[in-house]
Amino acid sequence: MMKLLWVSLLGAAQVFGASTASWEMSNYQDFSRGRFQGVSLTRDGRVLLSPSLETIFASDQPSIWSVAQTPDGVLYLGTGHRGRVFRVDGPGKSTLLWTAPQPEIFALTAGPDGAVYAGTSPDGKVYRIQGGKATEYFSPGARYIWALAFGKDGALYVGTGDQGKVFRVSSAGVGELYYDTGQANVTCLALDSEGRLLAGSEPNGVLYRITAKDKAFVLYDANLPEIRAVTSDPSGTVYVAALGGSLSQRTTAAGAAASGGTGVTQVTGQPTSITVTDEAADTGVDLKPKTEAPKAQPAAQPVVAAPLVEMAGVEKSALYKINPDNTVETIWSSKEENAYDLLLSGDQIFFSTDGQGRIYRLSADRRATLLVQTNEGEVTRLLSSGGSMIAATGTMGKILRLSNGAGASGYFESQVHDASTVARWGQVSWRAQKDAQSKLVFRTRAGNSARPDKTWSDWSEPLTSPNGSTISSPNARFVQWKAEFSGSGGSSPVLTGVNVSYLPQNTPPVVKTLNVTTQVGASSTGIKSAALPAASTGTYSITVTDTGESGASSLSGTPTQTVSRGLTQQIQVSWQAEDPDGDRLLYTLYFRGEDERQWKILRANFADTSMLLDGEVFADGKYLFRVVASDKMSNAAGTAREAELISAPILFDNTPPTVAAGAPRRNGSTVEVDVDARDAVSPLRRAEYSLDAGAWVPMDPADGVLDGLQERFSLKVENLTAGEHLIVIRVFDSASNVGLTKVVIQ
Repeated sequence: MMKLLWVSLLGAAQVFGASTASWEMSNYQDFSRGRFQGVSLTRDGRVLLSPSLETIFASDQPSIWSVAQTPDGVLYLGTGHRGRVFRVDGPGKSTLLWTAPQPEIFALTAGPDGAVYAGTSPDGKVYRIQGGKATEYFSPGARYIWALAFGKDGALYVGTGDQGKVFRVSSAGVGELYYDTGQANVTCLALDSEGRLLAGSEPNGVLYRITAKDKAFVLYDANLPEIRAVTSDPSGTVYVAALGGSLSQRTTAAGAAASGGTGVTQVTGQPTSITVTDEAADTGVDLKPKTEAPKAQPAAQPVVAAPLVEMAGVEKSALYKINPDNTVETIWSSKEENAYDLLLSGDQIFFSTDGQGRIYRLSADRRATLLVQTNEGEVTRLLSSGGSMIAATGTMGKILRLSNGAGASGYFESQVHDASTVARWGQVSWRAQKDAQSKLVFRTRAGNSARPDKTWSDWSEPLTSPNGSTISSPNARFVQWKAEFSGSGGSSPVLTGVNVSYLPQNTPPVVKTLNVTTQVGASSTGIKSAALPAASTGTYSITVTDTGESGASSLSGTPTQTVSRGLTQQIQVSWQAEDPDGDRLLYTLYFRGEDERQWKILRANFADTSMLLDGEVFADGKYLFRVVASDKMSNAAGTAREAELISAPILFDNTPPTVAAGAPRRNGSTVEVDVDARDAVSPLRRAEYSLDAGAWVPMDPADGVLDGLQERFSLKVENLTAGEHLIVIRVFDSASNVGLTKVVIQ
């Protein structure tokens, strides 16, 4: 009876495969993950030149927390973490006006008396700055001052933390608690169209409308923890920006600066995607001063690289429209970006985010356009000034001005595309609209690191054929393209779609396991006069009758019962394999003897992952099995790849040991018999005897260890009674084949 002794696996050998793939970008979500420099993105997925950006002031400070503007257009900037106030009259015209005793100036506003008022933290005080001199104006006894706003009555309202109170200050040193929100912080202040005070709070994201001392109405309770900015239009509609919480970061920065640390927030410009509600229009900016637009806007604008409070299942930030009847609509939301500030201009809403310093325009029909990307980390404040837009950036401390018309040049840089393996690049094609005054060219680069670095190739020479330009970048795993826009007289090319084709290197399949096992099969010779129950697992069977007799008598004598080999062994070779590319696999199974050189094919080019073999076709000895997986069904002949796995030697042993007994030696009631056993293939493992069909009794070899191909046993049976006795001896080899012999004792 044949058995398998052991199986172990060797590593796989691999050879090569692939089919052409394409990478297409054609909608807003695709393009929004890229990098914008001087170009805009409309909601319907059009990329075109944006308003140009002009840097009118660089503060060299880590953050610009707040901005105030006087009626004559002069800007005042409150910075961190050195507590400085700058005056900016225009490009190249700036003055360091004052350095506060506190490290942070989170709030700044221009007063009707021509002075500038600054709120310092983390030891909250309000200072009045005029003529280059600062005097303490009010001390609310709060740790932080987040917002300042002047009411129509000329009183200064102060929003504080960490007790969430609003103070009304009528003159220097004269102030009172106006309203206690019960929140930790009052984050922003503004006036509505009727001059009522609007106050946003944190950490419950509640917007209050305060109409008198200790009298307020909750205008909206947002599902985000911080009301970031609020403004209203002449009709009484209120617009609100809410986000996932930023005050913890600002207070951390303030604490670090107060203790001597830098507290600088590091911002990484990662690609983002934005959820907006509809399509966009053109990119023109109309920011003519509106007499009805409220000027007492919230001045405290915290800078965050990412919110410290992440709320599962809700947006990261959102814009809300609160109608005069107090009904609320969500007009924009994002799970990736924080909205920092709002600016109204006619029927359009401009808002800024931390998505690489992006500025969006939301039209009355809720069509959003990514107007410009400053690539400055975040834009903390937006103001209208002289018909153009002013933007303050946080991490680099700059003031930027946006022009009304499209710039002359810009570019869009796609996100990096991963081909999953080294690829051969084909062509890049694109869909665009342009006129004689505009131009659009492409460049590509490639590399084998996930982010472009100095190991990547240089940008290619310009590619100009939109119907298909051959990519010259070297074969690599990652690729990126850049579209360069140029125009004049307000014209701009409009890019609507890009396709890159490539042939990825075919990834070879992997054969993970290879198993060789035995299972019981039907007899090859059949069972002649012996009937074997279907559930039996025995190897031999004898049929007897229920009378206890072995068979019926006849004139020819009692017939001999045939004992047949009821079951034979079959070999099952099975394996597990997979292809990283999802290709269909075909297999070829081989075998060879350990002492043979050439592999013999058992079966070729089949899809099954197992094969059943008759164990008797393998003579005694050691064999190896080899399975080869090929993905040629899914790849051209020149690119198909293979992988293989080879088993360790498998020992087949179908032959039982030979057992020979010497003549018995009887001395009274004791009998001694010498027994020799040997096997040609596998070591002997067990020996035992039975006396007169009794229980089996183990035997030890003469050398004490049963482990060789040949062993001698000295059998000694004592206390035998007189008369004839039968001793049956059996010996098993390592494959559980059994050899038997008998000795008759007289």
